[in-house]
Amino acid sequence: MPRPTRRDFLRSGALASSLLWAGCQTRSGSGTTNATKAAATSANATSDRVRLALVGIGNRGQALIQAFNDTGLTTFVTAADVDLGGAHCVEPRQMLGDIPYYADFREMLAEQERNIDAVVIATPDFSHCPIAMLAMAAGKHVFVEKPLAQSFDEVDLLIEQAQRTGVVTQMGNQGHSGPNYFQFKAWSEAGIIKDITRIDAFMNSPRRWHGWTVDGFDHGRPTPDTIDWDLWHVGRPMHDFSERLHPGNWRSWFEYGDGAFGDWAPHILDTAHRFLDLGLPDTIEAVKRDGPNDYIFPQASTIRFGFPQRRGHPACDVFWYDGVDNQPALPPEETVGAERARNGKYLYSADGTVFRGGTHSATLRIIPAEKMREMAPRLPRFPQKNSDHFANFALACLGQEQARSPFSVSGPLSQVFILGCIAQRLGGTLKFDRQQRRFVDHPIANALLSAPPPRFGWAACYRV
Repeated sequence: MPRPTRRDFLRSGALASSLLWAGCQTRSGSGTTNATKAAATSANATSDRVRLALVGIGNRGQALIQAFNDTGLTTFVTAADVDLGGAHCVEPRQMLGDIPYYADFREMLAEQERNIDAVVIATPDFSHCPIAMLAMAAGKHVFVEKPLAQSFDEVDLLIEQAQRTGVVTQMGNQGHSGPNYFQFKAWSEAGIIKDITRIDAFMNSPRRWHGWTVDGFDHGRPTPDTIDWDLWHVGRPMHDFSERLHPGNWRSWFEYGDGAFGDWAPHILDTAHRFLDLGLPDTIEAVKRDGPNDYIFPQASTIRFGFPQRRGHPACDVFWYDGVDNQPALPPEETVGAERARNGKYLYSADGTVFRGGTHSATLRIIPAEKMREMAPRLPRFPQKNSDHFANFALACLGQEQARSPFSVSGPLSQVFILGCIAQRLGGTLKFDRQQRRFVDHPIANALLSAPPPRFGWAACYRV
């Protein structure tokens, strides 16, 4: 079956959000209108707590429970997970306490609609889109773990749905509310960070799929009694259960996740993408692929993104290095004998200034240290006391702040990395038309911009 194009997905007026909401419910639910939902959410914004629903309570979901509880601004009122009886869900359920639990997020939204202000999504990459689309259609604010979605066109759906519904959105790249965010913003506005022509970003920690030998999906493994394996796939085609898919290993596979790009690039390149106005690249080149495979990500890869000249910015090449031993060359300015970080970035300016950065909230340093000391008197100060990423989302839901990583910002960032995943999969050099938002003369690459057609019963959850 041919895959639908972005234009097929984004046809306007075909289904309003209210129809999407009605079409995706597994039970009849209430007859609440969108206007009533919006009024209820607005009314609760006057309180001091945001009522949260969590989808995906194990692994990353458990960390989010703690993070949101620490804000003092939220209360978890319900939760859903397709594997509530799994070992990885035992401790999160203890943390959440005696609240209503569901296997199916659709049933949770239908039955708990009046009690929910916002939905926190910590499921695998491929399931972000339908869950967030349905939550937004119900008038709920959404916090979605990174990357925003698993395919390029799904990101477009989420951006358009957010614009249509007007809810608060946030992607879970938590460093985008940390010191690196405020420093990069202040230094860019002051002209300290300027004319960046090259960025070397690297992620050299071991990944789950390293060392795997794969020639297809596993077959014949028994499915645990605790999990709804059909529901785990949401609208995607099903494969047999395997421990190399659940829990956690799904990120290893092209069909289910976005590999090291989706996991770490949002923490390493987010501020550069935003404050250098990178947008989308016009060239994506697979410079290196160790152990290329049709099913899982390479054992190591180097991907070059070519960004053309933008208003106020020169053309810029961004090199991405993943794999344990696949590291960029150190700049001459780096201190001799310095301990080499496994994850981070170097930014090279046309005037010879080199910036060294880490991940998440880590601030930039000008190297060598002597040059930073020399420039210290003119380095601008930046705010040091700010809401963290989770408090920022809660305060945005309460109408007191603006979300720092809304879908309009985090969506294009995610799409850059998704293009990189396609290069990891296909190899070679790919030309990308930034205006048409399609690869040039490459039908296979263009087909990979879209997820497979939704399975029966799921199509409405992928439409705006």
